[in-house]
Amino acid sequence: PQDIRGVFKPILAHLQRGKALEPYVYLEKKYLLSMDGTGHFSSPTIHCKNCCVKEHKNGTKTFHHQMLAAVIVHPDQKQVIPLAPEPILKQDGATKNDCERSAAKRLLADIRREHPHLPLIVVEDSLASNGPHIKELQKHNMSYILGVKPGDHAFLLDWIKDLEMMHHEEIDSEGTKHIYSFANEVPLNDANFDLKINFLAYWEIEKKGKEQHFSWVTDFTLTKENVKSIMRGGRERWRIENNTFNTLKNQGYNFEHNFGHGYENLCAIMGFLMMLAFFIDQAQELCCMVFKKARKLTGRYTTLWETMRILFISECFENWNDLFFKIIELWTPPEKNTS
Repeated sequence: PQDIRGVFKPILAHLQRGKALEPYVYLEKKYLLSMDGTGHFSSPTIHCKNCCVKEHKNGTKTFHHQMLAAVIVHPDQKQVIPLAPEPILKQDGATKNDCERSAAKRLLADIRREHPHLPLIVVEDSLASNGPHIKELQKHNMSYILGVKPGDHAFLLDWIKDLEMMHHEEIDSEGTKHIYSFANEVPLNDANFDLKINFLAYWEIEKKGKEQHFSWVTDFTLTKENVKSIMRGGRERWRIENNTFNTLKNQGYNFEHNFGHGYENLCAIMGFLMMLAFFIDQAQELCCMVFKKARKLTGRYTTLWETMRILFISECFENWNDLFFKIIELWTPPEKNTS
C-alpha cells in the first residue's frame, strides 16, 4: 500500500501551484488537518494475513481492516483535500493488532517527510489528547487543536477548577451567546505533568435555550482575540466524518464493499485507491468548471457516477473534458440546451 502514497503528492502540488490551496489557509498561515480512523472491511470468514482480528466472548472472530485518514479542511470551504492515508493492519511479524495510535506515528512521519514545509494544525478527537501523541506532533513541528472529554481527562478538568480562568463572551446577530473560558500553560495530566498545554472551554447557547459545550487543548497561546478561531478550527474535526467518510460510504463510492480481499495487501490497496479517487474528485470539484457543471446538473454524486459508468460502457471519449461535456449535454433540460 505504501507504494501508492507517492501518487497523492503531485496532485497536491498541482493544487498548490494553481493557488487552489490559498482559500484553505487558516490561523497563522497554517492549514487545518483533520485526522481520524475508519473501517472499510469486516467479515467473520474472509481474511488475509494483515487483517486485524476481534475475538468475541462466544468464541467467534471478526476480521477487519481500518485506515487512518487525514484531510485538509476549512470552515468556509465545502471540499476537503485528502492526504495519503495510513492503513491500520497487522505489521510484518506482529502477533497483536495494530492500533490507531501506532498508525498515527507512521502517518505523521510520512506527512512530514512528503510535505516538509507544509504548515499544519492537526485537529482530532479526545483520544488524541495524550502525552505521547502531542509529543509526536511537536516532533514533526505541527500545531494542534485536540478535543477533551471529562471521562478521558479527569486530571486536567480537576486542575482547572482551582484556576482563575480568563473569559470572553459575545452574542451574534441571531441572538446566540458564545462563551469562552480559557487558561494557558496548564499540565495535561499527572503522567505528563511537565507537558504544558493551553485549555479552551466553549459554550454555545441559542436564543431558544439549546446549549452545546466543547473543550479543547492546543499549543496556541489563547487570547480574547483568537479563541473564536481556535473554536472554529476545533469544530472542523467533524468534516472528516461528514465530508469524507460519509461521502465514501454512502454517496456512491461503495467504500465498504469487498471489491476483492486477497491474501496480503489487496484490501488495503483498494482502500488507498478509493481515497485517491475521492481526492481527484474533490480537486475537480474545487477547480474544474466542467466537472462542477456536470455535478450541479446531475444533483447527486451517485447519479454522476452512474452516468459516467453508462457512458464508459457505451461511448469512446478522447479526454475527460469530452466526457463531462457529454454529461452536461445529457442532463441539460431541452429548453436550455443550446448545443
